[in-house]
Amino acid sequence: MKRENAYEFDGRVRYSEIDHRGTLTLPALINYFQDCTTFQSEELGLGNDFLKQEKKAWVLSYWQVIVERYPGMCEKVTVGTFATKFNGFIGNRNMYMLDESGERIACANSIWAFMDLEKGRPCRPKPEWIHAYGTGEPLNMPYEERKIVMPERLEKQEPFPVRKYHIDTNEHVNNCQYVQMALEMLPRDLTIRQVRVDYKKSAVLGDVIYPGTAPESGRTVVELCSRDGEPYAVVELRL
Repeated sequence: MKRENAYEFDGRVRYSEIDHRGTLTLPALINYFQDCTTFQSEELGLGNDFLKQEKKAWVLSYWQVIVERYPGMCEKVTVGTFATKFNGFIGNRNMYMLDESGERIACANSIWAFMDLEKGRPCRPKPEWIHAYGTGEPLNMPYEERKIVMPERLEKQEPFPVRKYHIDTNEHVNNCQYVQMALEMLPRDLTIRQVRVDYKKSAVLGDVIYPGTAPESGRTVVELCSRDGEPYAVVELRL
């Protein structure tokens, strides 16, 4: 049964979205979730063109993605999203992916900040923009604190430049790309069951990413920093 005020779309796992094991990749799953939120905003008339005209943007600050099962190639899925709460300039949103039988195979909790792009700072969205989304009861999932506990020591890895394919319509590195960058620091055959990302600062074309990693029991923390050590994003990957 569709959740209150949820937006859903049906999809099918494509060959271009799977890994060597024949299952959906974590970045592809995250892209499904991102696309779903975009589709909802576009359908409500509050999408990219509207926000650009208003010089505003919803910026992802944090999310927690839980994967119960990675679907296989050609598997039919339903992806959904809905807002759970608005408070000032902050919006909370859940996402989910269901298999063909309606069983949940992945879910997410996310926190977004509404930004005034001209002033470069958060601002309150207009009440009618909030009302259009409505809200629903949060998903039944284990919610973790936003703050990612940092390890005592991170091992520095080889820096790399921001590439053109990392950039989205806001001229920043896309949210999913930070996860892809973090995954590149891990062994190939690990199965990630949860990822949390705390987004600190937007990287842009021309920046250089300086990664640091800390493998621990059951998790790996990857910090993606600027040349001066300021983090762009902190990524926690759990098995």
